[in-house]
Amino acid sequence: MMMFTQVQGLPVITADEAEPLGRVESLTIDAHTSGIACLRLSGAPRHVTAIAWHAVDAVGRDAVIVRSRAAADSGQDSLPVHREALGRRVLTEHGAAHGTVRDIAFDNTTGRIHTLYTALGDISGDRLLGIGSYAVVVRAGIS
Repeated sequence: MMMFTQVQGLPVITADEAEPLGRVESLTIDAHTSGIACLRLSGAPRHVTAIAWHAVDAVGRDAVIVRSRAAADSGQDSLPVHREALGRRVLTEHGAAHGTVRDIAFDNTTGRIHTLYTALGDISGDRLLGIGSYAVVVRAGIS
């Protein structure tokens, strides 16, 4: 398991060419799969601003490794719109507030969201319903 805040700022490097591609600026979540859809980069070449999760070989404490430049370049047009989850308020589908997202734990192999850590307690990743411009929406019954 890793935390979103641990990954932010890590260098992204290709395994095949050992080429730096930039740094992780943020992670985009696909709420339908409760997993990471892609990495958003800063300091990257203009044509590579995001990398699909399926192109990622490894996420470690010191760097994110992508298979190759070609893998990083593929699928740029099909990536989802980014909605920032960190710092966003959390609401149940009934509108009850549950604090704000402080951090998110995810499986650094599969990209699956494990836990959303909020100001008012932890929420299992399988309760995630959506991420909008205003809030992260989760199923009620948070424990």
